[in-house]
Amino acid sequence: MTFAPAHPESIFTYGAPGLKFGAGARHELGYDLAQLGARRVLVVTDPGVAATGAPAEIADDLQRGGIEAVVYDRSRVEPTDGSLAEAIAFGRAEGPFDAIVAVGGGSSIDTAKAVNLLTTNDGDLMDYVNAPVGGGRAPSKPLVPLIAVPTTTGTGSESTTICVLDVVSQHVKTGISHARLRPAFAIVDPELTLSQPAGVTAASGLDILCHALESYTARPYTSYEHKSAEQRVPYCGSNPIADMWSEKAMSLMSTAFRTAVRHGDDVAARTDMAMAATFAGLGFGNAGVHIPHANAYPIAGMAPVDFHPADYPAHPESDHGLVPHGMAVSLTAPAAFRFTFEAAPERHLRAARLLAPEAEVPDDPAELLPSVLSGIMRDVGIPSGLAEIGFGRGDLDGLVEGTMKQQRLLATAPREVTEDAVGAILEQSIELW
Repeated sequence: MTFAPAHPESIFTYGAPGLKFGAGARHELGYDLAQLGARRVLVVTDPGVAATGAPAEIADDLQRGGIEAVVYDRSRVEPTDGSLAEAIAFGRAEGPFDAIVAVGGGSSIDTAKAVNLLTTNDGDLMDYVNAPVGGGRAPSKPLVPLIAVPTTTGTGSESTTICVLDVVSQHVKTGISHARLRPAFAIVDPELTLSQPAGVTAASGLDILCHALESYTARPYTSYEHKSAEQRVPYCGSNPIADMWSEKAMSLMSTAFRTAVRHGDDVAARTDMAMAATFAGLGFGNAGVHIPHANAYPIAGMAPVDFHPADYPAHPESDHGLVPHGMAVSLTAPAAFRFTFEAAPERHLRAARLLAPEAEVPDDPAELLPSVLSGIMRDVGIPSGLAEIGFGRGDLDGLVEGTMKQQRLLATAPREVTEDAVGAILEQSIELW
């Protein structure tokens, strides 16, 4: 399908948080909060990160600087509507706060976004969840500043306007998306990622790659109908600024990713991965993501209950297994990029060369990027397809239905995405090698 708008868009938008990057940057958080006039803050983290001592260290630093810090350490890995409701209730009971600090991976940062939204605006969580799963309501009041301090490399949540959650009753992952959710400031300190286990590094790293690849191959911003100012959304399609960040992220990952998985104490590799995660977040947080992320939501929400990946904490009682977000995204990425190749062959080939400069182009050029990506997945220990998670062909209809609910993401795909197309991508992903 070729997009041919009657009145092509001529404007793209770009937004980003303030950024402080480098070893030891976390120790300057008190100063940064003081510049915002914050005197009382909520620190949001999860039990695993809390066990490392980093959130307590940060809270103590703030207290010594005269800033009262209230700690919430019960964020759930892969948040659900229930876990977010619990965090929101805590925030409402303990507030008000001048700012919120998220210390952790994407799950803690996304939890902090939801708390920020629902402690400053009226209503319930589902009022704001993207339609058709939720009400799709936009916040009517300003949020307080959110400072994101990521301890994993991958989600890019410190740069984006998205909060991802699992709506348990509907067996689907979805999100809340609004420009006001974007953190005001990101403090990226690679030292905080040194304790990240290999399995978490692998899954998070695949999320980085898919952020960069999906935003780079997203439909161009000029392929949309021209919008009025009030119609503009954070995801505006591929554009020159997002492309720059995505390309740099892929270049860094081509050399750092495997090393960081195999040698977690390699500071240079960890620093490059942290930089790549930041760059990819700055790219996809504006251009958008598409098919692999749309597929990931039902994969994670419907995973067989007995699946649990290595190096992840025990999953609370649930009716489905734990598939980390980056893993879920990557499992259909090779087939998805095979499908999107015809929309922009030169971009897919360029992306493959950035990730694997020495790779030879096969007889069918559409196979180059899927082959490169599958090779990376094998090397870092990602499951070999949906079958290894526990899915079979009998699950495809339910997965297709879940994917088609993610129209906000599918609208960014460079080709029209039908149920048949999604079904074919998922079927090809049952066994990748």
